[in-house]
Amino acid sequence: MVNMKKWQEEMIASPVKKAMPILSFPAIQLMNITVGDLIGDSVTQARAMAAVARRVDTPAVLGPMDLSVEAECFGSTIRFAEDEVPTVIGSVISTKEEAQELKMPKVGAGRTRVYVDAIQNVCRMIQDRPVLAGAIGPFSLAGRLMDVTEIMYACYDEPETVHMVLEKATSFIISYVQALAAAGANGVIIAEPLAGLLTPALCAEFSSGYVKRIVKTMQTESFAVIYHNCGNGTLAMMDEIFSTGCMAYHFGNAIAMAEMLKKAPGYVLCMGNIDPSGQFKNGTPVSVREAAQALLQACSQHSNFVISSGCDIPPLSPWENINAFFLAVSDYYTGRHRIAKPDNSDRYE
Repeated sequence: MVNMKKWQEEMIASPVKKAMPILSFPAIQLMNITVGDLIGDSVTQARAMAAVARRVDTPAVLGPMDLSVEAECFGSTIRFAEDEVPTVIGSVISTKEEAQELKMPKVGAGRTRVYVDAIQNVCRMIQDRPVLAGAIGPFSLAGRLMDVTEIMYACYDEPETVHMVLEKATSFIISYVQALAAAGANGVIIAEPLAGLLTPALCAEFSSGYVKRIVKTMQTESFAVIYHNCGNGTLAMMDEIFSTGCMAYHFGNAIAMAEMLKKAPGYVLCMGNIDPSGQFKNGTPVSVREAAQALLQACSQHSNFVISSGCDIPPLSPWENINAFFLAVSDYYTGRHRIAKPDNSDRYE
């Protein structure tokens, strides 16, 4: 059993940091499969996670960040595409009565069984580092069930309805995370991006309190809860976010990471935040390298900073760019300064 508190402390204490981007979906290129293959079969998903782990040296193995899984269990319509991450369409709740009648599904419904079994499978394959599963956050799940725009209005106009949905969403998330932990996961990344659109007061009422419940139930020395938020309002609500008590936090590229680190407690890991679309998918090896080095120069004086992507890296992001990112981080920490020159071997001379 991995002591995740010790894992966190060792990462903070180490003068040389390993990068930990949210990297899972680009495995489809390594395996010549589609996103549908990856999210639809537990064995394939585990092999994809293992393929990434063999390719790059990261502090943990990460499961796919698929924020449609839990909503699908509640009856949401999901749009699937071969080379894109699934997305939720429409809503299943539009009235207080529908919120009252909403039934909490059992873990194993929809694709949750695939994701739980994939964790169990990959834990047999990879044992040299922790395995982190993924799950959606309470407010982000409620927003998918009620519609993202409508829930924002409802926070003011129908707060009781929002809380009713949040209660059911949080209970289901806890049950799901418990199943992931039982399957062998050493922690979970709770993705709560929709909370980044709230005011600090609304974040406290409709997000952080429910995340705290997940942390209180699940987090131990051997199981870490990591909070992810890629909203552009997170700098204004840092006190509320850090009050959740998570072992680590992950932030998107909509905020200045250096400014966030000034507000962060030094005893928690803080990860982020190279632009996943602008750099990993649409940049070049040189631009990715420059972005990584600039972020490291701005943030690495904080011992609790670990460089990462701002969110999950898109499926068709070129591996040349991903390789350039890891090489830039390695060069920064080892003190080597080589000229970035892409070639067919995906290395720099």
